[in-house]
Amino acid sequence: MTDDLSPRDSATPAETFAQPPVKNPPRRVLLLVNHHSRQGRTRAHQAADYLRSLGLEVFEETSETPEQISPLIISYRQRVDGVVIGGGDGTLNAAIAGLLETQLPLGILPLGTANDLARTLSIPLNLVAACDVIAQGLVQRIDLGQVNDRYFFNVASLGLSVQITEQLSGDAKRRWGVLAYLATALRVLWRARPFRAEICINGEFIRVKTIQIAVGNGRHYGGGMTVVHDATIHDQRLDLYSLELQHWWQVLALFPALYHGHHPKWMGVRLLHAQELEVHTRRPRSINTDGEIVTSTPAHFRVLPRSLPVWVP
Repeated sequence: MTDDLSPRDSATPAETFAQPPVKNPPRRVLLLVNHHSRQGRTRAHQAADYLRSLGLEVFEETSETPEQISPLIISYRQRVDGVVIGGGDGTLNAAIAGLLETQLPLGILPLGTANDLARTLSIPLNLVAACDVIAQGLVQRIDLGQVNDRYFFNVASLGLSVQITEQLSGDAKRRWGVLAYLATALRVLWRARPFRAEICINGEFIRVKTIQIAVGNGRHYGGGMTVVHDATIHDQRLDLYSLELQHWWQVLALFPALYHGHHPKWMGVRLLHAQELEVHTRRPRSINTDGEIVTSTPAHFRVLPRSLPVWVP
C-alpha cells in the first residue's frame, strides 16, 4: 500500500532545486581523519601527502571523541578555506554543528564502512580520486535533515534499524564492511516486532503498525540502500517510508527493492513526503541518525534547504 499525501505529479522535479556548483578551489584546508574508522588509521598520512602534492596547505588534527570535531572546526574558521573529513557517516555527522556555524566547504574522504553520503554525492570511494574532487573546488549546497535537536545527512529512523545499530559492532564493520550490516540485519530480523506510531504530516494524522519508520534527507543509507528511487540531497523534501508488513520474512523479499529504492511499489510499504513532520509513539523509542542512536520519540523532523557547502565532482 503506497500512501502519498504530497502528490508529485504536479510538483517541480527534484533536480530543478539543485543550484549549479560554484568553482571555489581551496588553498588551505583542515584535515580531520577518524583513526577509528575502517580505513582511517592506515590512510590518514596518504591523504595528507596527496593533498599537499596537489598544492594545498594542510593542517592535520585528530580528535579522540566525536564531540571534539565541531569545536576543532570552529577554532580554524579564520585559518582555512575548507574542512576535509576522512571517515564514515558517523564522523561526518559529528562535524555538522561546526560546519553550520562556520559555513566552510566540506571535503569528504570516504574512509568508513557505509560511506552513504559519499555515494549520494557521487564522490569516488577511491582516496586519490576523492582528493582530486576537493582540489578541483566545485562547491554544491546541500540540504540537512533535523530531528529534535540533532542533524542528519542521510536518514533518521526508528524500529528495525535501531536494533541493527545496537548489535552492529565496530569490529564487525572494520572486518566485513557493508556485509556486516546485512549479517546483523538477518540476525535481528526474525525477532523484530511491530510497534504502533502516529505520523503527523501535511495536516493529517496517520496511525500505523510498523516495524520500521525511516525519514530520508539524502539518497543512500545503510551501506548503499536507497531511500526512494528519485531522492536527492538537494530536493528540499523529506521522504518517509513505513514498513507495515505482516511477517518478518516479507522483509527478506523486500531487500532488493530497498536497495534500489523501489520498495514503495510493494504492498505494506507506505511512502510520504513533506518538509516537516512528527512521529509519536506510546513509549519513547530510540532514533538512529546516520548510524548513531542520538534521540527518541516524540520526534519532530524538518528539512533545512541548502544548508551546507560541499565539494562535489
